[in-house]
Amino acid sequence: MTENTVINLKNVDVFQQKHLVLSNVNLNIDKGEFVFLIGQTGSGKSSLLKIIYGDLHIGNGDGQIAGFDLKKLGNKEVPFLRRKLGIVFQDFQLLSDRTVEKNLEFVLKATGWTDKNLISERIKDVLEKVGLRSKIKKMPHELSGGEQQRVVIARALLNNPEIILADEPTGNLDPDTSEEIVMLLKQISQSGTAVLMATHDYHIIRTFPSRIIKCESGVIHEDAQIV
Repeated sequence: MTENTVINLKNVDVFQQKHLVLSNVNLNIDKGEFVFLIGQTGSGKSSLLKIIYGDLHIGNGDGQIAGFDLKKLGNKEVPFLRRKLGIVFQDFQLLSDRTVEKNLEFVLKATGWTDKNLISERIKDVLEKVGLRSKIKKMPHELSGGEQQRVVIARALLNNPEIILADEPTGNLDPDTSEEIVMLLKQISQSGTAVLMATHDYHIIRTFPSRIIKCESGVIHEDAQIV
């Protein structure tokens, strides 16, 4: 483990309720890496992501995520861990009753931002990064699916995360839009934020060759190949 390591799991057992989902997980991801997470439904991908963002406690083993020790992670620390993570889901989970700007403002205020000018600048900055600066006053229903997912990525970037966890981020998008979203996530990784993207989409994996982690038969394979 180096100072560039943002995810480090050693001999971790992953349980859902009392059911062992993944055993003896060893995983290392560094700053700026872009990594695909693959595996069939029920193979443990979502459980692995839940371990990383503090939704599941680790059983055996050791885990460090963005400087947090998962063994010692109490409920009070979970929100602070999550500020180091950006989370992007398949179903955009935007607040439908407020504009893009107000969606992002809500997150900043909830994570302790108080200065109106800094909030405004940060919102413009992340929207610029995802190519949506002109949509700041739009309501979510006025945006395409791809644009909504870009807003979600902008939201994930607000607190300068060390890692973005993207769980099937292209699941509801057409192929061209999916490629645009993955290109955007790749660019984000190149600026130093690690991206771990769970996907079923083998076309995407072939189009954007990257390191692959595979969940299969209760274990994970680092540096897996697809055929």
